[in-house]
Amino acid sequence: MEQFPLQSAKIKHLTKQSKGFNLVELMITIAIAGILSMIALPSFNEFLTRMRVDNEISEMQRLLLTARNMAINTGKNTTVCPLSAGACTTNWQGVISVFTNDVNTLANSNAFAANDELVKIKEAVKSGDNLQYTQQSVIYTPTGRLLTTAASFIYCPQSGAGRGITVSLSGRSYTSSDTDHDGIEEDRNGIEVDCK
Repeated sequence: MEQFPLQSAKIKHLTKQSKGFNLVELMITIAIAGILSMIALPSFNEFLTRMRVDNEISEMQRLLLTARNMAINTGKNTTVCPLSAGACTTNWQGVISVFTNDVNTLANSNAFAANDELVKIKEAVKSGDNLQYTQQSVIYTPTGRLLTTAASFIYCPQSGAGRGITVSLSGRSYTSSDTDHDGIEEDRNGIEVDCK
């Protein structure tokens, strides 16, 4: 009978010693966590860049759709451009504005006049990123068509692949996609989006 309590005491003593980590186990766990984070960090940075590019392209496309719908609904030319001192500029990295033109002429469409209505503003792109567009403005007529010529927006992050939006003469906008799965987006004509 006396052996039973002695064995019970040994079991209790052993279970108290086996709780917790020793220093070697803790160092191995930290080393493994460090190695895994070093492997995952570049992929995480690429993921964050990709999300930023996708968000900027989506926001720009919504801005273009808003301008086109505003032109159709109000019966007035509607302009999308970066404004500086009331005039359209080519600084597409800055704040971009959408406004309706009180007088439907090309001369008044490239400037924000007193009777024009400011519809929406898009904030500037992240520092180091680049939004390229070859023209000073995008102007929609009351029919929803472009008054300006068709062109493409290209958003290029500081590092990583870019995306684009093509605006057709009909006023519709189309985002690029990676149709051939090579990691580079193509426009609707199959031409690769080039950030050079």
